[in-house]
Amino acid sequence: MFLSIMGIIAAVVGKGGNSQTSNISSSKFVSQIKKDNVKSFEIQPSNGIYKITGKYRDAQKDNSGSGLFPGTVTTTKVTGFTTSVLQNDSTIAEINKAADAKDVSMTTKPEESSGFWVQLLVTGLPLLLFIVFFYIMMGQAGQGGGGNNRVMNFGKSKVKPADKSANKVRFSDVAGEEEEKQELVEVVEFLKDPRKFVQLGARIPAGVLLEGPPGTGKTLLAKAVAGEAGVPFYSISGSDFVEMFVGVGASRVRDLFDQAKKNSPSIIFIDEIDAVARRRGNGTGGGNDEREQTLNQLLVEMDGFTGNEGVIVIAATNRSDVLDPALLRPGRFDRKILVGRPDVRGREAILKVHAKNKPLDSTVDLAEIAKQTPGFVGADLENLLNEAALLAARRSKKTIDAADMDEAEDRVIAGPAKKNAVVSPKERETVAYHEAGHTIVGLVLNDARVVHKVTIVPRGRAGGYAIMLPKEDQNLLSKNDAMEQIAGLMGGRAAEEIIFNQKSSGASNDFEQATQLARAMVTQYGMSEKIGQVELAAPGQSYYGENGPAYSEKTAATIDEEVRRFTTEGYEEARKIISEHRDQHKLIAEALLKYETLDEKQILSLFKTGKMPEKPGDSEFPSEKAATFEESKRELERKEAERHQDIEDDHENDSNSSNDDSDQKTTVYKPKDDHSDRL
Repeated sequence: MFLSIMGIIAAVVGKGGNSQTSNISSSKFVSQIKKDNVKSFEIQPSNGIYKITGKYRDAQKDNSGSGLFPGTVTTTKVTGFTTSVLQNDSTIAEINKAADAKDVSMTTKPEESSGFWVQLLVTGLPLLLFIVFFYIMMGQAGQGGGGNNRVMNFGKSKVKPADKSANKVRFSDVAGEEEEKQELVEVVEFLKDPRKFVQLGARIPAGVLLEGPPGTGKTLLAKAVAGEAGVPFYSISGSDFVEMFVGVGASRVRDLFDQAKKNSPSIIFIDEIDAVARRRGNGTGGGNDEREQTLNQLLVEMDGFTGNEGVIVIAATNRSDVLDPALLRPGRFDRKILVGRPDVRGREAILKVHAKNKPLDSTVDLAEIAKQTPGFVGADLENLLNEAALLAARRSKKTIDAADMDEAEDRVIAGPAKKNAVVSPKERETVAYHEAGHTIVGLVLNDARVVHKVTIVPRGRAGGYAIMLPKEDQNLLSKNDAMEQIAGLMGGRAAEEIIFNQKSSGASNDFEQATQLARAMVTQYGMSEKIGQVELAAPGQSYYGENGPAYSEKTAATIDEEVRRFTTEGYEEARKIISEHRDQHKLIAEALLKYETLDEKQILSLFKTGKMPEKPGDSEFPSEKAATFEESKRELERKEAERHQDIEDDHENDSNSSNDDSDQKTTVYKPKDDHSDRL
């Protein structure tokens, strides 16, 4: 586009700006001299020809110019001309003879010395512009659109040593992973003081693979290692190796390890290594070959670390099952650390770490919250405390109390409450009896799990839910516990059929969970008498194909029968329990219709005494019932005013009772450590 515009401008300027001069042929030039129309001319050698410029005695008409549109011709008056002739004696002699005959003034000029450079500029400038344009384009591609635009930088690793002062994470900031930390402490200690290990003939681990579910703290552990070791730390993501150019990934792996060797002892951390280290041979051509080249180079760099002592590779992934076996062998990743979900003590420790900068009320018991959050990982617990802080700020509180933590737990598990959702009375009653069915079955079959909360407030996709928590952390699941869980899941549908003699779609998620558990009992846990003690869950080589089931059609049909038998037995057990406890079931359902949410204390009181506790208390979330921001604000102000009034009344009672005897004082006050009235 630029060259086209410049060409048009040059053409227009050449035509219009130099309208007093025309370019003529050499024969016409000679004829014009013979006609005595030429006043004078100059001859100048130029690149093997003679360049002639001259003036006419009188202005001449020129019809060679083209008009604005194709096919049109313009006539102009010209006073000068230019032409060129070959450097031969006959032509020059003819011109001299004609000029002498008509007494035309002729002068000569020497050849210009700058002609070569002008020609070079004319031919080389476009090429130079193209090279500069290519340089800029390659620089942008190599840096992903940013950074310094060095043309060959795309083959270099973009990772730089982490700033030691910027990394403030230490092992004390990583809670709930004591065994994992101990494994990495040895790595850090080897980097700091390898003598005591070398004396015993120990070899530094070539690589450490951190594997586990998302959110368990794998990257946080790597940051803690970098903070504790005090050695150069190179952090890069697996996807950073591969970009648009073939061979870039392998080149970047080489450059990364070259940098680490120069600054050894050092640590290389590769996050999400499954992006480049997947099992080879799963595809052909294209980016798959590029990924395999990168993996091959990584295998070569890690193999034995010949001459690379002091360089440790730490990698993190949550898909260790897809990694190439050659990468997992000793000599590359010598140590594999499973970063699993924390137990109850680990969850409590994680909560304490994340609660350091949050003002917690005295009603908040982190140990109790840890018991109520089985299966939560570190990221979930951090999100739980953050949601509680947001809720407290929304309600203009100065501290985070137990009500905020309870609501935050529900929001994390099921989503925000839909207090203003329009639900028909019939559907609301169905949900109440459905959730009461789960509750009754859970209360009767409470060997492994206890009912923590039940609600009919819609959250997320659920119209209501019942939270049943294990009494303690379980690593083993017995058949009796599994059958109790299936019966508890079937309690909702059983209640609907007993009370309303109908079936609704609200039990679909219950069936999904019950079927998954029953199928695991049959195919993984060996709890079926017909199938026996075999493992049939993993796909394997069979005559159904590479990814087909590792069993026959007859076995598959038997598995389906056993799964259906387990779910049916659970359903029949749930029907039996609800039929035997119709009165308690009705009481809990009616309480749900009235209060919407029941906690553990209220549920147990209704089940045992048929009554709600003496002080059920007002809703801890008045703003949830308000429809607009103004109503929420007024409700909060009213609640705060009532609280201040209660405090003033307590002070007045204290002053009035100051004249009473000491026995009366002991009945008014309770010790600070008395938690008998707390859940």
